[in-house]
Amino acid sequence: MSNTTIHETAIVDKGAVIGDGTYIGPYCCVGSDVVLGPNVRLESHVVITGITKIGAGSLIYPFASLGQKPQDLKYKGEPSRLEIGENTVIREYVTANTGTENGGMLTKIGNECLIMAYCHVAHDCIIGNNVIMVNGVNLSGHVVVGDYAIIGGMSAVKQFIRIGKHAMIGGDTGVDRDVIPYGLVMGNRLTTLHGLNIIGLKRKGIPADVIEQMLGAYRDIFESADSSTSFTDNLKTVSNKYAGQRNVEEIIDFIKSLSKNPICTAHSNDGG
Repeated sequence: MSNTTIHETAIVDKGAVIGDGTYIGPYCCVGSDVVLGPNVRLESHVVITGITKIGAGSLIYPFASLGQKPQDLKYKGEPSRLEIGENTVIREYVTANTGTENGGMLTKIGNECLIMAYCHVAHDCIIGNNVIMVNGVNLSGHVVVGDYAIIGGMSAVKQFIRIGKHAMIGGDTGVDRDVIPYGLVMGNRLTTLHGLNIIGLKRKGIPADVIEQMLGAYRDIFESADSSTSFTDNLKTVSNKYAGQRNVEEIIDFIKSLSKNPICTAHSNDGG
C-alpha cells in the first residue's frame, strides 16, 4: 500500500485490497471483499461494498454506492460480483448492484466509461467499453450495452434489452426493444429507429463511403419500398449485397442473434 492515501475519516475493512497510488477520501467506506486497482481515486463519501473490483485509474465521485445487493426479491445472498474496468468515471449518486444467480452472478462496467450523476446500473447488466450514460439513466436488470454506445439523459431501459455498439439513445427515451449497432433511437413507447448514429460514426472516423453503404443497407432492411418482400427476405438480400462490409454484417448478425425482445423498427422518415 505504498503511495496510497487513506483519509483518517475513511473506514476501510482489513480484507480490502488497495492498489498502489490509490486515494480514498474523507468518509468513504470500503468493504472487506473490495479490490481497488492502482491509482483509483475515491472522492469523499463513496460507499463500496460486496464482491467488487474496480480497475486501475478509475475515478469515483461523492455519494456513489457500488456493490450493494441487487434489487431482486429472488436474491438470497449468493456471492455475486460487480466489476468496473480501468479509467472509468463514476459521477455523483450513481448506484451499481452486484449480479444474481439467474443472470451469471456478475454486473460489469467496462473500461473508459463515463457514468454521469444519478444513473443506476441494475443486477447482471453488462456494459462495454467507452460507453456514456448521461445523467439519470436507469438500466433494469440483464441489460447489455455495446462499446461506444451513448444513452441520453433520463432514459430508462427495460430488462434484458440489448443496445448495440455505437448506438445513440435520445434523451428521455423508454427503450423497450433491442437497438441495432449504430442505430439512432428516440421516443417514449414504442421506441423507433430514426436512422443511424451518423454523428457518432463521423466522430469515430468511419469513412464517408462506408457510412453511405451502411445507410443503403439500413434502407434496404427497414425501409424497403417493395411490400411483397418480408423482413427476412430483406436481410438475405442485404447479406448478399453487402457481403464483406463489416459494419453492415455486425447489424445483420445482431438482428439474427437470439434475443428475448423484438428490435426497434424504423421511423417513417428517411433513415439518413
